[in-house]
Amino acid sequence: MTGFVSFVSSGPGDPELLTVKAVDRLQKADVVLFDDLSAGPILTHCRTDADLIGVGKRAGRASPKQDHVSRVLVDHAQAGLQVVRLKSGDAGMFGRLEEEITALRAAGIPFEVIPGVTSASAAAAMAGIPLTRRLTARRVQFITGADVTGELPPDVNMAALADPLATTVVYMGKRTFAGLAARLIEHGMPADTPAMLAEAVTTPDEKLTRFTIATLADHLASTSSTTPALIFYGPLAEPEA
Repeated sequence: MTGFVSFVSSGPGDPELLTVKAVDRLQKADVVLFDDLSAGPILTHCRTDADLIGVGKRAGRASPKQDHVSRVLVDHAQAGLQVVRLKSGDAGMFGRLEEEITALRAAGIPFEVIPGVTSASAAAAMAGIPLTRRLTARRVQFITGADVTGELPPDVNMAALADPLATTVVYMGKRTFAGLAARLIEHGMPADTPAMLAEAVTTPDEKLTRFTIATLADHLASTSSTTPALIFYGPLAEPEA
């Protein structure tokens, strides 16, 4: 008998931000494959007899290969189990959801995707700012700061990223932001454009720090940290009054 896979979005880390549906699937799962950022208190919603398997990927650390993760997912579902693939943030945002769905479809395994709170929304909420504002921030854009090589993608749309009327959120961008900031300034964005570094959002280690794009670039170029973080820049990332 073929099992079933639920891709469950864990949100940014605070277990209270899980959806009711996410908690339901965790409580019913025979096996849970979880990302590093989905560990901790979120896993307390799992059954005590559930098999918990860590498959998270973190930059600069030894991590399971994607084909291995997909194979483990397929194998457990083919054994007739109810499987949860627990993904950090929203499952569809800058993860490997598509590769895993492709593997399930190839094996004829049914699945569902349960959306969740992405860390950009959570960080804005923690900072007490909206993501959009009438007249001065009419557009919001989420981008990745790293391609499959870990470097800034070479084909980014700089005209869009330097738009002064957009709120831009950079995922996985700490290592590459200095280069991005230099290109933003080259494309006309003022060096004093407000920026915010949001680290470990909604966890006890949360830290929100205000910069400009120039001072944030200098800060990140001179520091090293493995703490997961987002970068905001644009009209809504101004310093607190």
